[in-house]
Amino acid sequence: MKQLLPGIWQWSWFSEEKQLDFNGLFMLVGEHRVLVDPPPMASEDKLHIRKSGQLDYILLTNRDHERDAAACQAEFGCQVMVPEADAPQMTIKANKTYKDGELLPGGIWAIHLQDQKSPGESALFLQQGKGILILGDALIGKPPGSLSMLPAERYADPAKAREGLKRLLKYNFEALLAGDGASILTGAKQVLERTLLV
Repeated sequence: MKQLLPGIWQWSWFSEEKQLDFNGLFMLVGEHRVLVDPPPMASEDKLHIRKSGQLDYILLTNRDHERDAAACQAEFGCQVMVPEADAPQMTIKANKTYKDGELLPGGIWAIHLQDQKSPGESALFLQQGKGILILGDALIGKPPGSLSMLPAERYADPAKAREGLKRLLKYNFEALLAGDGASILTGAKQVLERTLLV
């Protein structure tokens, strides 16, 4: 588990099929301890989390990022929150659902993204430092230092999907933490602008 930013750590699980890292986040935000989109974790990662105190929540950004959330829920005895629009298509039993504009534990804002791969695809925004944007499947950090959309066949309408992502440009952020691929810790908004406004 490596520290990316103050109070935020990331661990990764390499997907042979996708040929990129699936990333999970462990965050100390406000008085809360939160995991985001947890892939499988090593025993030393679990130990790192346990040392910090009781884990409160697991936040999932979309139906396809259940990953190892059920195992983490059992391991740490915490609550799971998922996007309301994706909940019916998920196998995990969520404690709560969230929707667009909701303030989640730790001061994390939920941003629903229209016309993406799944109906509930959401980004998370943290007004910490110069701003932190957390993405699930909205964009992939590949190649490192850049962002790309999923393959066109993953969307009902790729043009609408791109348009739906432009909503993210309303937020001010320096770091973008990617659920898949490499995160961008500085100048991330400029990278997003270059990706979406071409």
